[in-house]
Amino acid sequence: MKYPLSLLLFCLLPGVAAAVTPSQQHDMNIALATALATETLSQCQQLGKNGVVAVVDRGGNPVVVMRGDNVGPHNTLAAQRKAYTSLSTKTPTLQLAKNARANSDANNLNTVQDLLLLGGGVPVSYQQQVIGALGVAGMGGPEFDEKCAVQAIAKVLPTA
Repeated sequence: MKYPLSLLLFCLLPGVAAAVTPSQQHDMNIALATALATETLSQCQQLGKNGVVAVVDRGGNPVVVMRGDNVGPHNTLAAQRKAYTSLSTKTPTLQLAKNARANSDANNLNTVQDLLLLGGGVPVSYQQQVIGALGVAGMGGPEFDEKCAVQAIAKVLPTA
């Protein structure tokens, strides 16, 4: 008994179609990025600090950049590069900087264009997905930069 090839394929396709589904992903949107940036500056102001915060989406694209008054212009680029670095590596940049000082192989990351191994970049995760990152600069040192970002993320996305 012969069966047409199309009938055979028709019987096999439903099983294949059910097994393949699009991925579900969350994204950094303008409202979330603005809330994170605003809260980051607020956290730093509570510490008597002033600087710049940059928020990037999962593709490394800037979504929001906010700068406090009288902050040096180099801090804007530093904040963007810290956010990009943290997103790209899915690691806080303060940890990357420590790793680079302790390991010559990790130190080679300094040669990759646009990466900046200074503390202040923190990935933003939501439901186990890195959806973007914050980069903070000009707050008086990498520890302050990172602290402001971590506190802001915890306040804006407490369950992330």
